Amino acid sequence: MKIAVMGAGAIGCFAGGLLARAGHDVTLIGRQNHVSVIRRDGLRFASASFDEFIQVDACTDASGVADAELILFCVKSTDTEEAAASMKPYVSEDAVIVTLQNGVDNAGRVRAIVNREVLAAVVYVGSAMQGAGHVRHHGGGDLIVEPGQSSERLAQMLSAAGISTTISANVRGALWEKLMLNCAYNAVSALVQVPFGELCRRGGTSVASAMRDIVAECIAVASADGVNVSCDVDGTVARIMATIPAGQYSSTAHDIAANRPSEIEHLNGHIVRRGAALGIATPVNHLLLMMVRVVGSPLASDRKLAAPALA
Repeated sequence: MKIAVMGAGAIGCFAGGLLARAGHDVTLIGRQNHVSVIRRDGLRFASASFDEFIQVDACTDASGVADAELILFCVKSTDTEEAAASMKPYVSEDAVIVTLQNGVDNAGRVRAIVNREVLAAVVYVGSAMQGAGHVRHHGGGDLIVEPGQSSERLAQMLSAAGISTTISANVRGALWEKLMLNCAYNAVSALVQVPFGELCRRGGTSVASAMRDIVAECIAVASADGVNVSCDVDGTVARIMATIPAGQYSSTAHDIAANRPSEIEHLNGHIVRRGAALGIATPVNHLLLMMVRVVGSPLASDRKLAAPALA
């Protein structure tokens, strides 16, 4: 199958790399620094079971989606509308778009721009870009996709490539559960700039307690919004603790460290906005949102870069 990955970051390179390794015709669309290395050497894919260079096409322009039967849409939530509009002129009439993004409303935002079959999906994977054209898979890789005309065929293809895929009628609930995971972990990880395992070791039981407070607010907002999610707060936190690889930083932590815009507005920010609209208080998420906004602001970045090194 001809496949395009719109947004070849950690998740896009993980999925695109495995699909190319399985013999599919894959084009990765990403930043110039990654594309240049991938064109020259191939995509380096490092995991627990293999570390190899996978030959795959790569480009920086949205025209790379032309003729693709499947488009994996993996851009940051902040870039959804811009990326969808840029690829719209090139999307084939029979193409299927699958959104593999943080946040809960991206599929609808893409559908509003591109009149094609768009399937919302949730992916649980620990992966990170280790360098230009180099993705490291830390663990996981399960995908949940909503029912649709192409869902069964895609689930079989993805599973055969090593991306275990199931179809669920409650993808909205699954997206919200992933949102809770991100709300509980991403902002805290970004603020303290330590990997998950170190965060748990240093924080002890206080980390789990704080995560329960964050998730409790998320569940209250989700319930008021009519979302079918688990109300077992302790169980949700336990799943969070069990599913994030110990040595991995959150994507928000990477963004803050690199002085890039983060997705915080689509994570804790979404909880705060929906809570306000529904009359649900979200003080813990509001505090995290404010703090990440501050440390991620250009002024904060300038101060951080200008600060003298400590002996």
